[in-house]
Amino acid sequence: MSTCASAAAEAVEPAFDDRGLVPAVCQDAATGEVLMLAYMNRESLALTQESGEAWFWSRSRQELWHKGATSGNVLTVESILIDCDADALVVKVQPAGPACHTGERTCFFRRLD
Repeated sequence: MSTCASAAAEAVEPAFDDRGLVPAVCQDAATGEVLMLAYMNRESLALTQESGEAWFWSRSRQELWHKGATSGNVLTVESILIDCDADALVVKVQPAGPACHTGERTCFFRRLD
């Protein structure tokens, strides 16, 4: 049995990297569209689970960040999935507006040529 299959029934904790972070892909729960990628530390993950709204760790500002605190475009969390290696999260959300700070619905609006 593969590692991924054998871990399916177990409760799993994220494998935070050496900076204490785990990548979190935010996905629209209704459409499946990928909205953004951010990073969570233990505190932002706990705040997300407690509040039901997405919290992240800003690598550039070195501080907690409540998505939508300034813009009002909060991400209400429906569920959090963890991959088989426990080193990445998918956060399924209901967005209350654009996810991107540019005003675009998703941060992934540009094509790489």
